[in-house]
Amino acid sequence: MLCAAWAGRASPGQTVAMTSDAAAYRDLRTEVLGLARAHTEGLDEPVPAAPAWRARDVVAHLAGVSDDVVHDNLDGVATDDWTAVQVDKRRAWDIETLFADWERHGDAVDALIDAAPPGTFGQLLFDAWTHEQDLRGAFAVPGGRDSAASTCAYEWATGMLDVRDRAENRDALELVCAGGSRVVGEPPAVTSVRVARFDLLRALTGRRSVAQIRGYDWTGAPDPDRLVFAPIFQPRVDDLEE
Repeated sequence: MLCAAWAGRASPGQTVAMTSDAAAYRDLRTEVLGLARAHTEGLDEPVPAAPAWRARDVVAHLAGVSDDVVHDNLDGVATDDWTAVQVDKRRAWDIETLFADWERHGDAVDALIDAAPPGTFGQLLFDAWTHEQDLRGAFAVPGGRDSAASTCAYEWATGMLDVRDRAENRDALELVCAGGSRVVGEPPAVTSVRVARFDLLRALTGRRSVAQIRGYDWTGAPDPDRLVFAPIFQPRVDDLEE
């Protein structure tokens, strides 16, 4: 069953990547599982971008999301309690059982994504890409910054940022990344920020410090809070270099 509680909606005027959303999620899953299998010795180490979790806990969350989406278990979706249950359920599993769990439920999610309009599962892709980057940072293996999943993540996240800013009648902010720009909030834009798409997406989920966000190329007064996606996230106290 497809439940919009987890799903995002493509905003008017958004472009959709040529790669299907299902293919983007499948490719990301393949990359993350390959990365985890290549670094099994580090799976019990904490993740700098999400220090409350070990690397295997990140994989457990990703597997748990697929499980919950397939079984429509979305009460409290995206809350700390919801994600904690996913991790706790898989805490004692051996690592190959954990990997197989995500592979099995991930295949089922692919079918759900394929049956839905493009952009419907934007939040799932945004979350999965975020945690892929958390793991890449933990293992010091950069990659996936220009993947189809990263494009889906950018489209969904900036669309939702625009929805938030318009609902709060915030003055427009132009987000300038390589290859284009997007205005969020009520036009005309009075401030702009030029930043790599990767660093913008990392700031949205509290993976950058206030000092790092202030250091982006702003015209107008820097506004770090503006780039934090939702109240569940807070900018880091210390810098995170990736």
